[in-house]
Amino acid sequence: MKKVKKQKHKKWPYIIIGILFFFIIIYFGIYLYAKMQPKLPITGANGYHLYDINGDIYTASSNKNVSLKDISKDLINATISVEDKNFYKHQGFDFLRIIKAMMINITSGETLQGASTITQQYSKNLFLDFDKTWNRKIKEAWITIRLESHYTKDEILEGYLNTINYGGIFGIENASKYYFNKSAKNLTLAEASMLAGIPKNPSKYSPLIDEKSAKKRQKLILNSMVKNGYITENQADIAYNTKLNYEKSDDSDNLKMMMYYQDAVMNELKSIKTIPSSFLETGGLKIYTNLDMKAQTTLEESANKNITNSDIQLAGVIMDPKTGKVLALTGGRDYNKSQYNRATMAKRQVGSTIKPFLYYSALENGFTPSTTFTSEKTTFSFSGGKTYTPKNYNDEYANGPISLAAAISYSDNIYAVKTHLFLGDEALPDILKRVGINENLNTLPSLALGAEEINMMDMMAAYSVLANEGYKVKPYFISKITDMEGNILYEYKQTPENVLNKNTVYILNELLTTTYAKEFKNYNTPTCLSIAPKMTHKYAVKSGTTNTDNLIFGYNKELLVGMWTGYDDNKDVSSKDSSNLKNTWVDIMEKYLEGKNDDQTWYETPSNVVGVAIDPISGKAATDSSKAKVLYYIKGTEPVENKSSLDEAIPTVKQE
Repeated sequence: MKKVKKQKHKKWPYIIIGILFFFIIIYFGIYLYAKMQPKLPITGANGYHLYDINGDIYTASSNKNVSLKDISKDLINATISVEDKNFYKHQGFDFLRIIKAMMINITSGETLQGASTITQQYSKNLFLDFDKTWNRKIKEAWITIRLESHYTKDEILEGYLNTINYGGIFGIENASKYYFNKSAKNLTLAEASMLAGIPKNPSKYSPLIDEKSAKKRQKLILNSMVKNGYITENQADIAYNTKLNYEKSDDSDNLKMMMYYQDAVMNELKSIKTIPSSFLETGGLKIYTNLDMKAQTTLEESANKNITNSDIQLAGVIMDPKTGKVLALTGGRDYNKSQYNRATMAKRQVGSTIKPFLYYSALENGFTPSTTFTSEKTTFSFSGGKTYTPKNYNDEYANGPISLAAAISYSDNIYAVKTHLFLGDEALPDILKRVGINENLNTLPSLALGAEEINMMDMMAAYSVLANEGYKVKPYFISKITDMEGNILYEYKQTPENVLNKNTVYILNELLTTTYAKEFKNYNTPTCLSIAPKMTHKYAVKSGTTNTDNLIFGYNKELLVGMWTGYDDNKDVSSKDSSNLKNTWVDIMEKYLEGKNDDQTWYETPSNVVGVAIDPISGKAATDSSKAKVLYYIKGTEPVENKSSLDEAIPTVKQE
């Protein structure tokens, strides 16, 4: 039996060779047919130009195209040597290399080698995405043949080098400026061999991400250049031992600042079905985004100024709540070190930032800012002997009744869980679905404290409903796309959906100003009081903290800003991290809204809503004006002196 298996194994190379010779014959027939087809218009192909909200271009994949004669010969030789040493000999497919790769992969049982030529890789770059479907592969193969039949090798190589990905930077001229602040024609052998290694795996071989792996890749490239006769061993040794200085241009710094936003744009682009998948069908794209340079700069500068812990990660989003336009975004501290976009891709526990939606549901179900529960150490008992003992931050309790307003100001966890139990398990999930959060959420009592994981963009969508007085809008990055001639291929349109009551939202928004109201300084301190001295505008704001996450969302009718800090490995965060995040948030709001007043940025009081001066803790009508805070009620629900607590409505509570 073993002998038969061995003979079958020996036949495989001959079968493979036979099959490949058959396809080679077919290929040359197809090649002749392709020669008779119209020449592909690749000038500007794979070019996408991105415009900001004012219509100004801010980056482009092809805005720094260069001819082959203006690219370092060392870079050209390094690229050919490592990517496709037979580039100038084959007709688009390196059949000997394909045979070798197939034999190695079959005998090993793993995919250890690839055999894509430079022409094949260039054909892939002419598409918006990289779906590995047979239809896509056939299209790529056909484009490869048409490129080879109509263009010279130099023209193909030039197009390839101007479109290849060098770690989020597309094209060799852009990459040269980004990494070394010089033109591609001036690259040294050391610099060229380093850059030539990046496209294989940009997230691994970028020297700004993993220099150790990048140096290994550089050594491999230099050795291949020696083997292929481009350089001597001595030249390779000198290049490898040359210390490289990564001196980026001013333009590169700006590009880096917006890379997370650009990634979000490109991700949204791929989801738009009306855009052809091949750039060859459009000759390139003009993408008009919602990027506001003032907002993006403010976000980055505020984060760099306030978040001093260099190890902690960051996500931040600035949005126009009326329209859903995402004005600015960052998905991490340093795009060069990590391209993972925490704003659009991560799901984290949201902590107390979930509470405004719980309290909207409460207001909708008969609560007012004066409704009280007792805040004290509490164990909640459930059927089956299960118990739940939440704690307030720093173990601070009133040990008596507190108003809903006070519960929001202090972010009281006991009050939140009691509210959740009083309303029923489905009340909070239902309201979250109404505002656009479609996660399958656990309805345990801890949901009221944000123990579930939700994506930041979903939270931004939810908070925008509060910020625009009850209308649901979808956050979006792209407003319009045209071809290079200006013909509109796509234009974003949405109709805001009214999902919450305007009167109730107004009351809640006013309640969210208590988080920094000095009138509430009592047995406890409002959660955002520390940043109140920086505020020159009125904001609705809610912070949240878990063991591993710090969050803050805040807004007025003009602007919504959400921020998160934490660690990718879920290490514990500190109170200082939380303080830094709050300062980042308020600096963004203040700088962006500079010059505007509250008449422009805050909400008009609805006719069915009345303001009343209340005592912050008890929720009763105030008798001491020095301790009063004006809060708002639906007319007829203003405080009544003898209004009772709702504690008796929760029979499953055992007081400790």
